[in-house]
Amino acid sequence: MTESGPGEQQPQADDVRDQVRARYAAAALAVTAPSPSDGGGGCCAGTTLELDDRFGGALYDAQSAGQVPAEALLASLGCGNPIAVADLAPGERVLDLGSGGGIDVLLSARRVGPTGFAYGVDMTPEMLDLARANAEKAGVANVEFLQGAIEDLPLADGSVDVVISNCVVNLSTDKAAVLREVHRVLAPGGRVGISDVVAEDRLSPAERAERGSHVGCIAGALSRSEYLDGLRAAGFADVDVAFTHEVADGMHGAIVRAVKPS
Repeated sequence: MTESGPGEQQPQADDVRDQVRARYAAAALAVTAPSPSDGGGGCCAGTTLELDDRFGGALYDAQSAGQVPAEALLASLGCGNPIAVADLAPGERVLDLGSGGGIDVLLSARRVGPTGFAYGVDMTPEMLDLARANAEKAGVANVEFLQGAIEDLPLADGSVDVVISNCVVNLSTDKAAVLREVHRVLAPGGRVGISDVVAEDRLSPAERAERGSHVGCIAGALSRSEYLDGLRAAGFADVDVAFTHEVADGMHGAIVRAVKPS
């Protein structure tokens, strides 16, 4: 995995982070206070919240969609449904990276039941406000939404059993730090079930950038080999990246799995 060294291109990284924060704040506000011209949006479907067959709420089955408030579904900006592959069990502790409007946290909380718990971490105050409102509306109590960066998670070592995420890791400018933090907060034997955009190995970083912006979930995507290498470097075993659907030429929604060795 290629990442910038300490201090390298920091202004550019800060600019990307600010763009991501602004985009997701706008998406949250589009749900809570839509303007007449707003249609809604997905991560890579522009600034509107329309359901797209590659991104957003359209990737959730009807049963899952019916378990959350409409606002949580509308605010879904992801590229998959990590709950469908996380194989959650009652009593487990789950963490969602970049939890947005809270859809995956709420679905996880229902899956793990009252003896389990679901955390969401997001850096955008507007999304956190929306997620907390959605949790209250859904009557789900075994959840907590925390403000923070996925490169520096506000949780203790070994505090969760499963880490999920939906089209967020690709937005980070320091993915190696994200994967190290995921490894740190997982208990031994814990597992990863992430939905993300991943590039075919044939595409260079420049070719990925030609297909879309960083904030649009495209330019910042890792290749499949880079993802696998990054997971192994962070200490994971049983790593796997499986493409699910194409979102641009050579770019795919993908399921990322890994296990922290016991």
